[in-house]
Amino acid sequence: MDRILIDDLRVMTVIGALPHEREIAQPIRIDLSIGVDLHEAGRSDELNATVHYGLVCERITEMARDSKDILLERLAAKVADVVLEFDLVDEVEVKITKLRPPVPEAVESTAVIITRTRAEAAAPPLVSHTAYIALGSNLGDRERYLRFAVRELGNVVSMSQVFETAPVGGPEDQGAYLNMVVQIETPIDPYALIRRCQRIEANALRQRIVHWGPRTLDVDVLFYDDVRITSEHLTLPHPRIFERRFVLAPLSEVAPQLCPADWEATLPPSDIYPRGPLNL
Repeated sequence: MDRILIDDLRVMTVIGALPHEREIAQPIRIDLSIGVDLHEAGRSDELNATVHYGLVCERITEMARDSKDILLERLAAKVADVVLEFDLVDEVEVKITKLRPPVPEAVESTAVIITRTRAEAAAPPLVSHTAYIALGSNLGDRERYLRFAVRELGNVVSMSQVFETAPVGGPEDQGAYLNMVVQIETPIDPYALIRRCQRIEANALRQRIVHWGPRTLDVDVLFYDDVRITSEHLTLPHPRIFERRFVLAPLSEVAPQLCPADWEATLPPSDIYPRGPLNL
């Protein structure tokens, strides 16, 4: 599992069982190893795809300063609960060190280490969202661009076969498209997902010169859960899904429940040929 490390966070708090420990705050050190899937953050460079360690420190410090626990074990468990409240955290290891242990021997510090997972903590389960993405390419090595998109999207749970289709709209001298639809599971919100799709297009050298013109890669969000959005930057579901046979044909293979029952009969005919599964 990927890890985010926070080392040597110092907090003054009341901790301990002895009378003088119940009256005067003393310094403790908190070290964290946070287990979180960082694949999306590595691909997208988006803050909401990772855990904001500054905010983690702020919330832990606020909680610990007001805490008046007797045992380090109790404070460590409370720190773990705070960390596991962050959406993407799946596991956390907490080490709390008492820097001034009240023992007569020459001991520099005492500490406890605990490991807690989301499954055993009082934290909400991780939320995963289902999205359907349409992919298309009619320039260069078309299959390679489709494979690139599948790899970059990550956590693809279902894929249609590839369809070869005649271009619809745009310049008349375009080459044929390869189209497919994939289903993904993602923790990010719809706006972060559309930015990610646009970044994938840019990394595939997509150029927006001619409206509906040829492109190396087209990555369109069709559906995101049952969310409906109409804004300047994003419309969900995609507004032209039900007009396009080259979208509905592959979509019907991964999510037939999202297609109109009579779409094959009502849409005008177009040249579309199944080519089989994408060779990954």
